[in-house]
Amino acid sequence: MTQLASTTTFPKEKGRVIEIRWHARGGQGAVTAAKALAEAALAEGRYVQASPEYGPERSGAPMRAYNRLSDAPLRIYGQVTNPQVVVVLDPTLTGSEDILEGTSEGAMILVNSPLPPERLRDRLMVQGRKLYTLDATKIALEEIGRPFPNTPMLGAVAKVTKSFSIASVLKQLEESLGKKLPRKVVEGNLKAVMRGHDEVKGEHHG
Repeated sequence: MTQLASTTTFPKEKGRVIEIRWHARGGQGAVTAAKALAEAALAEGRYVQASPEYGPERSGAPMRAYNRLSDAPLRIYGQVTNPQVVVVLDPTLTGSEDILEGTSEGAMILVNSPLPPERLRDRLMVQGRKLYTLDATKIALEEIGRPFPNTPMLGAVAKVTKSFSIASVLKQLEESLGKKLPRKVVEGNLKAVMRGHDEVKGEHHG
C-alpha cells in the first residue's frame, strides 16, 4: 500500500474519509485505475491510499483494489471493508461477487453495463444505494480499440463522487501513459475518460 501526503486542507470535508472498492478481473486495469485516482487526488492536495488485493494473478481471475481519500492524514490501513463507493469493471462479477459487501445505505454503486440503472436495480438488489451505470467496454473499444474499461470508469468515478476533478485525472494519465504508450493510444484513453465522465447514467445523471 502506498500513502501520499499533502498539507492542503478542505474545510468543507474536514476529516472525512472516502473509501472506494474496485471489483474487476485480472487484466482489466483496476490497479492502474486505483493508482491513477490516487495520483489525481494527490495533485489536488488530498491524502490518499491505493492498494491491490492480490489473489490469483492469472488473467480473468476476480480481484479487488482499494482507495482511501481524505483532507487529513490517514491513520487507517488495511483493506477497505465499508466502502462508500463500489466500482465494478466487469458486469459478470455482479453474479459471483458480493459487490454490496460492507456497504451502507447511500453508498454509490457504479457498474460497467450497457443497461440503464433502472433495469439493473432490482436484479442487483441495491435498494437504498445510489446505482450508476456506464457502457465502459463499448467506449473503450471505440476510443482505444481494446476492451479495457478502467479509463472510462475512472472518468465516471470522478463525475459521481466529485471527490477529484476530471482535469486532474486527464493530466495525471497523460503524464503516466505518455511515458510508455504511443500518442494515439494516450489520446484514446483521454477521450475514454471524458466519455465516461459525460455518459455515466444514474440518479441526477440522465
